[in-house]
Amino acid sequence: MKGLLIAGTTSDAGKSVLTAGICRYLVRQGVRVAPFKGQNMSLNSFVTKEGAEIGRAQAMQARAARVEPTALMNPVLLKPGSDRSSQVIVLGTAVGELSARGYHGGRQAELLDTVVGCLEELGAAYDAVICEGAGSPTEINLRRTDIVNMALARRAHLPTLVVGDIDRGGVFASFFGTTALLSPADQALICGYVVNKFRGDPALLQPGLDMLRGLTGRPTLGVLPYTHGLGIDEEDGLRVSLRGAVRASVVAAPHGQDLLRVAVAAVPLMSNFTDVDALAAEPGVVVRFVDRPQELADADLVVLPGTRGTVRALEWLHARGLADAIRRRAAEGRPVLGVCGGFQMLAERIDDDVESRAGTVPGLGLLPVRVRFAAGKTLARPVGSAYGEPVAGYEIHHGVAELLGGGEEFLDGCRVGAVWGTHWHGSLESDAFRRAFLREVAAVAGRRFVPAPDTSFEALREAQLDLLGDLVEEHMDTAALLRLIEDGAPAGLPFIAPGAP
Repeated sequence: MKGLLIAGTTSDAGKSVLTAGICRYLVRQGVRVAPFKGQNMSLNSFVTKEGAEIGRAQAMQARAARVEPTALMNPVLLKPGSDRSSQVIVLGTAVGELSARGYHGGRQAELLDTVVGCLEELGAAYDAVICEGAGSPTEINLRRTDIVNMALARRAHLPTLVVGDIDRGGVFASFFGTTALLSPADQALICGYVVNKFRGDPALLQPGLDMLRGLTGRPTLGVLPYTHGLGIDEEDGLRVSLRGAVRASVVAAPHGQDLLRVAVAAVPLMSNFTDVDALAAEPGVVVRFVDRPQELADADLVVLPGTRGTVRALEWLHARGLADAIRRRAAEGRPVLGVCGGFQMLAERIDDDVESRAGTVPGLGLLPVRVRFAAGKTLARPVGSAYGEPVAGYEIHHGVAELLGGGEEFLDGCRVGAVWGTHWHGSLESDAFRRAFLREVAAVAGRRFVPAPDTSFEALREAQLDLLGDLVEEHMDTAALLRLIEDGAPAGLPFIAPGAP
């Protein structure tokens, strides 16, 4: 199989970004390419057309490759529910909740054949597969149960590049140490390094790169400059979050006379936080994450986002004083939007014997809704309309909302006055609907804000993915990259003994 594994010196070193960038570069060269991550840990997920749940990063990498995302591209997804346990999703379907010890104690190793089988299926369908590792390949305490880093590279004979974040410091030690801690068979697949987030003159870095090659026998195939607006410093790596790009451009004048300020409650176990990226993509909309009631004072819209722990997030809102502040806003007729878990928190009552096993707890009581948590998970790609405009989204939730009457229907959810709730993620990416929604929010908030008539979230996302492809094309040795993908790891790469000078 022709492909490549992108490993990292640490989490958030740039694996997701580099994988997406290589996919976009290759597809522009006429290569049929697919992304792959054997195991992902993320609360930011997506629903494929066939109704499978995968990591959103892999969905966006598929977009970079200009292919439809499928469960094959992320066969194992872990969604943390606490510091010690996660929901395990295999081939797009939740199969249970496991502690970290239970997962690494046996279940993970059993999944290696599933992961390899998915990779082989992709390899048969595409010219190349670009695989993303997880964390660091030298988490030596977990090597025995590895299914996403060097164990996968060994099974599929994948040449491997290691990416390191130089902005954190210590990148040369990280490259050397990452290589030296691997076994001889694993080291034989480490073919080179990529420096990420470099600031300054690359010529000043070259002596260090030459010394690294002398020590390891491996070249550095690229030095990617620190580039604002990629969202690469965000959790979950790529996320293709436009918030980074918009933060760099919020000083631009709004289309109307006023800014519109959006405050997003930074609830525990926040999921699908990318829902607000489409708001931030609008000129004149300022989005910030908040955790204090004082920060709601000047907000024109408060968003309660999705969460893996609805009851826990609700308790957090009360403990922080945010619950009372949100209730006061609603009583004053000031806009509040709840999405998925945020919608559930706005309900009158929540019956949860599944997610938190808290039993029946009162919600914020702002919408005439009762929520019951079901054992099965709703996974869907709904379409509909609101404000006379088409809307598309996706659903990922255990909570089932029963509308009690007395409110208006809103995207299979409910609206009362200036409080909206829906289970639909991604609805704000529908441009015409988003503009109509923001016009109403501005009117209710008394702001002279006017949405720009030509903002296309899709076009902005494509431009960002093209920028990633440009970084690969302009700052990597693409000839060497293509040789690795085509021919695999070269023979005779030297072994570095741990502790060697």
